[in-house]
Amino acid sequence: MAKPAHGSSATTDWDRDAALTAARILLEIKAVNFRPEEPYTFTSGWKSPVYIDCRRIIYFPRARSKICDLAVEKIDRHVGYESIEAVAGGETAGIPFAAWIADRMGAPMAYVRKKPKGFGQNALIEGDVPVGKHTLLVEDLTTDGGSKIRFANALRDAGAVVNHTFVVFFYGVFPGAFETLSKMGIGLHHLCTWWDVLEACKDRPYFSDSALADVRRFLEDPVAWSGAHGGISSAEEAAARRAAAEG
Repeated sequence: MAKPAHGSSATTDWDRDAALTAARILLEIKAVNFRPEEPYTFTSGWKSPVYIDCRRIIYFPRARSKICDLAVEKIDRHVGYESIEAVAGGETAGIPFAAWIADRMGAPMAYVRKKPKGFGQNALIEGDVPVGKHTLLVEDLTTDGGSKIRFANALRDAGAVVNHTFVVFFYGVFPGAFETLSKMGIGLHHLCTWWDVLEACKDRPYFSDSALADVRRFLEDPVAWSGAHGGISSAEEAAARRAAAEG
């Protein structure tokens, strides 16, 4: 069984099966990248030997169809069949997933820009503003929840009701995501995490044993690993960097 992230919603048999299915799809389409010898640097400042490219999903019709079917089932199970009145994607990677999910749910869809486009109506939200509607914020993934905060605040400032966000992939290792969003009254829902990817790797030799061992060491103490490889080493540093970027 995959080790659940702190606060993970993968608590039922269905959730665990869905998590492993999603992880296997990501492995099959080569969306999973392991690079312990040359770590990735995220905008939040964390260093990581692993990187997930959920944008690859859009190229594979059967993979994206299954991912979106699982996403809607997850939302229905954990939020409710009639609890979502609109879906909003975060620019840019969240837009296609929001469109596919909204279509399956029969819900209106909008998307949120990272910043106003600077001409025309200078809109931050495109499509239409879901004023007063319970709106699901959708992105492809999250590391520590930083972009979700910006997008959710933009939607709320415009009059939408945002209590839930969904991502295909949640890193499930860096501190702060669940806690920060919870303080805002927002639930974070996801299909799978890195722990699920490691579990799925037991089925087929996608990566070498040494690479998997390196990744497991990172997952067991990601904060220390980040600090030791030149990245930030605390949730406080991540919050300060995020505040500086927003300011």
